[in-house]
Parts: sequence; structure tokens; C-alpha cells
Amino acid sequence: MVAYPTPSEGRPVNIVLFHSAYGLRPAVHAAADRLREVGHEVHVPDLYDGRTTESLEEGLAIREEIGRDELLMRAVTVSGPLSEHGLVYAGFSLGGSIAQNLALADSKARGLLLLHGTSDLADDATAPGLPVQLHVADPDPFESDDWLNAWYLRMRKAGADVEIHRYRGAGHLYTDPALHDHDPDATERTWAIALDFLADLDAE
Repeated sequence: MVAYPTPSEGRPVNIVLFHSAYGLRPAVHAAADRLREVGHEVHVPDLYDGRTTESLEEGLAIREEIGRDELLMRAVTVSGPLSEHGLVYAGFSLGGSIAQNLALADSKARGLLLLHGTSDLADDATAPGLPVQLHVADPDPFESDDWLNAWYLRMRKAGADVEIHRYRGAGHLYTDPALHDHDPDATERTWAIALDFLADLDAE
């Protein structure tokens, strides 16, 4: 078992940020800019080849058309060359699921920041010492209480250091101001907590 390394002091946080099933919308670029403003290097892969949508149903149809394996392959193609010195994997909803899968497969991962989404874990998954932070609506139609409880226990069993932050009354993808889900207060609280999480990684 290989423990996840801690970065050297002063080394910038290098983040790969994956979009949701809606595609690489302006909200993802805005989030990346917010992270860059505090000094982080951020990469925002376009896993949908330029396609975006205003409809969740259309977004899920694009996801199914491309296929899970191909989406993961596209994500690995982008993140692989960046991972040598340690990446923070992050993502929105579907992008969170992708980020989780990549982080747990990368022993050099510095952290995992999940916004609105998780993924299942294999019984033999290992993530010794991996810092993980999840932000999710309460309730969330795609992340039930039972699911989150099981996910948390599996993550802890894998050895990850996990935080879950829930936002009562917010919509599923509440950080996107162009969607009906948007909750400005929950968005600002989320980013304040997430930026502290990333700053702690940077300071280690």
C-alpha cells in the first residue's frame, strides 16, 4: 500500500476540474477563474467535445452516447501527463464521479474535491491519507442519505480523510447561476470552505 504524499511547502496546487453532464458551461470556467485568482493552476477538460446543454435529459443523453469508459479515457488522457507531481482532482456532479475514479487510481493524488456528485467504490479500493471534501445539497435527488452514509463508510475504509458538507434546501447543481438549482448563499459557503481545503493542501 502506497501512502499519498504531502506536497512540499510553497508548491502550488495543480487542479483538474471536470464538468457536469451539462458540459463545459460558463459556470465551470467561472469556478476555475475563482481558483486561479487565489494562485492555483486549474485545467478544465472538455469531455463533450464542445457540446453543452440547458437540459439535464440532453446532458445525460450525451453522456450515454459517449459512454462511461470513453469519458474516463478522455479524462485520463488530459490528467495523466499532469499527475507526476500530484494533482487535486475536482468535479461537478458527473465530473465528481470521474474525479473520484481518477483520484483513487492515482497514488500521487494530493486531494479530491467533489461538488454535487460521488461514485461507487470497489470493495478493495484504497486511498490511504487522501484528503477528500464533498459538497452536496440536502436533500439531493441523486445522492440519497443512505447512499452518502455508505459512500462515507467506504471512503473511510479505503483510508481517505473525508469531510461532507451539506446545504439544506439547495438544488442539486446549486453552484451554477444559470440553472434553476442555483443557491447563491450555498455557493459562497461552498467556495469559502473549498478554498480553505485547498489552502491546507498547499500549506502541507
